[in-house]
Amino acid sequence: MQEISVQELKQWRDEGRNFQLVDVREEYEYEICNLDGILIPMGDIMTRHEEIKKDIPVVIHCRSGARSATIVQLLEKQFGYTNVSNLKGGILAWSKEIDPSLPTY
Repeated sequence: MQEISVQELKQWRDEGRNFQLVDVREEYEYEICNLDGILIPMGDIMTRHEEIKKDIPVVIHCRSGARSATIVQLLEKQFGYTNVSNLKGGILAWSKEIDPSLPTY
């Protein structure tokens, strides 16, 4: 499983790199704080996986990186994705290391 650090993600954003960011948390979590990614809750991945691009890099994230790691593995094994990475440490790491103004829960 590929992983990307929050520093790498910030660099991608700063460079204007073309990628898709997918948030697999629940809607109420997304409302507390988010990184402006597309929201596809973990429980909806099986029916909404086609919304996840296969032709550009995709970063999957959650609160701490555990749920998103599970989803990365599922996308690779079930649907043949080769372009997905887990955001190591999730939104908690982003808040701690990149943007401390982002609320955590």
